[in-house]
Amino acid sequence: MFNLEEELKKLPAKPGVYLMHDASDEIIYVGKAISLKNRVRQYFQKSRNVTPKIQRMIDRIAWFEYIVTDSELEALVLECNLIKEHSPRYNTMLKDGKAYPFLKATIQEAYPRLLFARQMKRDGSRYFGPFTSGKAIRDTIELANQLFHLRNCRRVLPRDIGKERPCLYHQIGQCPAPCQGGVKPEEYRKNFDRVLKFLQGDTREIVGELTEKMNQASGEMQFEEAARYRDLIQSIRQVTEKQKITAEDNEDRDIVAMARGGNEAVVQVFFIRGGKLIGREHYYLTGVEEEENASVLSAFIKQMYSGTPYIPREIWTEEEVEDAEAIREWLSAKRERKVYFRVPKRGQKERLLELAKRNAYMVLTKDAEKLKAERARTIGAMEEIQSLLGIEGLVRVESYDISNINGFETVGSMVVFENGKAKKNDYRKFRIRTVSGPDDYGAMEEMLTRRFEHSKREGLSELDSFRHLPDIIFMDGGKGQVNVAERVLAKLELSLPVCGMVKDDHHRTRGLYFQNREIPIDTHGQGFRLITRIQDETHRFAIEYHKLIRSKTQVHSILDDIPTIGTARRKALMRYFESLEQIKNASVEELKAVPGMNERSAKEVVKALRGGEEMENVNGADR
Repeated sequence: MFNLEEELKKLPAKPGVYLMHDASDEIIYVGKAISLKNRVRQYFQKSRNVTPKIQRMIDRIAWFEYIVTDSELEALVLECNLIKEHSPRYNTMLKDGKAYPFLKATIQEAYPRLLFARQMKRDGSRYFGPFTSGKAIRDTIELANQLFHLRNCRRVLPRDIGKERPCLYHQIGQCPAPCQGGVKPEEYRKNFDRVLKFLQGDTREIVGELTEKMNQASGEMQFEEAARYRDLIQSIRQVTEKQKITAEDNEDRDIVAMARGGNEAVVQVFFIRGGKLIGREHYYLTGVEEEENASVLSAFIKQMYSGTPYIPREIWTEEEVEDAEAIREWLSAKRERKVYFRVPKRGQKERLLELAKRNAYMVLTKDAEKLKAERARTIGAMEEIQSLLGIEGLVRVESYDISNINGFETVGSMVVFENGKAKKNDYRKFRIRTVSGPDDYGAMEEMLTRRFEHSKREGLSELDSFRHLPDIIFMDGGKGQVNVAERVLAKLELSLPVCGMVKDDHHRTRGLYFQNREIPIDTHGQGFRLITRIQDETHRFAIEYHKLIRSKTQVHSILDDIPTIGTARRKALMRYFESLEQIKNASVEELKAVPGMNERSAKEVVKALRGGEEMENVNGADR
């Protein structure tokens, strides 16, 4: 039993991270502190004035835990990791954890390439970016390959030179075929250095060359060739014209500005690389109501830069950031060079920040209706269901379904919705083990028993979705399936509400079965639409898994049952012969001619496909 007063006395006056839990063990808030003793005790002091949001959180706290660290910096890093892992409902949360791609130049290779990369690694390559658009990277790679005749294959050169035929790109004149030794590494490297200059924005040389070739082709009446050069020049100019904002210092920086409205906020970030604007992106934040701007910016920066491998030298913000020094130290350690926060007050710098802020307001205004509609179809829909059923605190919903054909390969599915949104990482599949034949109730009982017995195991990882119990269970059926679920819960001594989705003669939901009565539902409301989405998703997930199991069974070949015939030999046989009938009619000598086959394997095939009597004839003929 958690004794609050006793646990508060045990708190150390050291830096660390604290985690607040509710009665169902869900982590509802994660925070850091220079002194855990002072910070955590403040939440439970009656004389302290707190915002309504914090008071709602305090009212839900059933117990807390903490992790002691050696410094405030370590506490900050740990706080970032725990917030990202658990998404506590009372923390200010970045709604979309995007990871931006890079353009990778493999300069460590003898014949370098340009590649699309999701992460920046210390592998000897040179990285450009990050970019906000994957399409922009692919377009740039395609253009550079076309302009500079680079290879784009995966062959390891020079090891693989001459091992395979040159590819189609060589046939159309786009690749000089280094895989055939068609170009020396020194010559290829010299050309690749021009690519690097091009990627850094120095396009004068290549544009000059292309212009000269275009004029020459035009003078020789080769208008199609001239048009091709013209299009390449236009492509280069389109790429370079995207750099609308430039700075003389050629620094890398992110310009961060925010617009707020109610419980939502939009943060606009301009990515400046080498003094040029390479892109911008906006981010949605939720849970910002009653939070100070400095606190919201701090939460955003910690979540944003904990998930990106690239950190710029400077970060500009419209005002000072909470915990700025600790965050700066953390970012500097990640970057391995100093990072600076700037708050521009005048001149061109302030105008750039104001431009980012105006963009944030535009996004917030434009998307206000969309955000409102999104809330209505998710959280609003959950509130409708709560009102309909007369219960509160519904966040996590689990729904179950069974799929089979006449009892064959019965499978079950579990889908999870949180705050009205599908949480696909927590979906689970069950292959029914103990029930044979078309017994949906028996299969459902097995699936629910396995699911909730798992949740009672000791030492479950935080990442195990079975660790978290649902606030309500939705059954894809009426009274019968609800009774099965309630029987399983009673056997395992669990008390969870169970609701059935009752269908009409056309298999459409007409109401909910809850606490031994059928409750009608407004078929035009958001609650009904959410229930329909949950029901459809449960069906889809179960049916897809059943199809997968069936397809694996149907793909099984008679060759798989023959001793000494494994996957490699089966594939070799199917490639060598046109059909199973030809394999069946083949002699031992013909089967031995297949790569990887020997006499024993050949005889096993003949024995399996023709039977024992035929095998005796074959053996006699061989002798």
